[in-house]
Amino acid sequence: MRRLNRKKTLNLMKELDAFPKIPESYVETSASGGTVSLIAFATIAFLTIMEFMVYRDTWMKYEYEVDKDFTSKLRINIDITVAMRCQYVGADVLDLAETMVSSADGLIYEPVVFDLSPQQKEWQRMLQLIQSRLQEEHSLQDVIFKSAFKSASTALPPREDNSLQSPDACRIHGHLYVNKVAGNFHITVGKAIPHPRGHAHLAALVSHESYNFSHRIDHLSFGELIPGIINPLDGTEKIASDHNQMFQYFITVVPTKLHTYKISAETHQFSVTERERVINHAAGSHGVSGIFMKYDISSLMVTVTEEHMPFWQFLVRLCGIIGGIFSTTGILHGFGRFVAEIIFCRFRLNSYRSTSVSLPDGHSSNHLPLITDNSTH
Repeated sequence: MRRLNRKKTLNLMKELDAFPKIPESYVETSASGGTVSLIAFATIAFLTIMEFMVYRDTWMKYEYEVDKDFTSKLRINIDITVAMRCQYVGADVLDLAETMVSSADGLIYEPVVFDLSPQQKEWQRMLQLIQSRLQEEHSLQDVIFKSAFKSASTALPPREDNSLQSPDACRIHGHLYVNKVAGNFHITVGKAIPHPRGHAHLAALVSHESYNFSHRIDHLSFGELIPGIINPLDGTEKIASDHNQMFQYFITVVPTKLHTYKISAETHQFSVTERERVINHAAGSHGVSGIFMKYDISSLMVTVTEEHMPFWQFLVRLCGIIGGIFSTTGILHGFGRFVAEIIFCRFRLNSYRSTSVSLPDGHSSNHLPLITDNSTH
């Protein structure tokens, strides 16, 4: 009884076999089939390699949500060189909450030479070239996110020529913590002084002829300082054409959480538009000479996450490639053989029809003679 049940089970399993075995004596091989097999194997190998490269690669996923953090402070990282002596300029921040942040809290005024050395000029030229490519190819920003903390520092390299020229400019660098509201960071003539109705700069002792707000922005970013990240204003250089000139930068800051396989940081991206004009009260162009960076905080927060293809998905895609190519090449090979057989049959039929048969009366017939049993003897 057990043997009978075991035999029935074995027969049932044989009937469920989806991969029946064909004896080799029944298998017919051909040169065309071998050629198609070689093409199929080569295609499978090529697509498998390409699929493995896709599996190794990663991509950045962007998610958007409302920024609910309104109590934290916003960090501003600054490295700007102005073509004026340090005792003539002052930098501070005034936000919409009428809160003034003095530059003494975190900024350093360093006398420097405004003109760059040959090595520094090459660095600036390369940085400007990268900026132009980023404006044309926005997808390059993903590459920068992936290479954060791995690439070289984007800071201006120190001078290597040990110039004996006396300092004629002021490098203002460091960081400030401000309220997370819209504000205005500005560099203008004179040091900032507190005032009950706002704030003011002590500019009465500075001659108008010494005004020169030509400047170079080596670095400007918001949030956590991440080496390797290139910001929109890095490498910007502006040369003033007049003593009384105003440079304005209108900045929209977007809070960003960056999660890659290398780092996890909270930083900020920003977009910027620029405007510059000469201050001429007689012509109706009012204002104050200087550099003004008006920033606003976006209400949306972006979460940028580096993702990788799961291994199971890679296996599914690989099986699809192998099975699909085998099925497709088999169908194409069968269709090709069918078409070839039709063409050959028509060719043979035409050759038979063109064969003439002589008749006893001297005429000829193009029809094929009937084959009978007597004709075979």
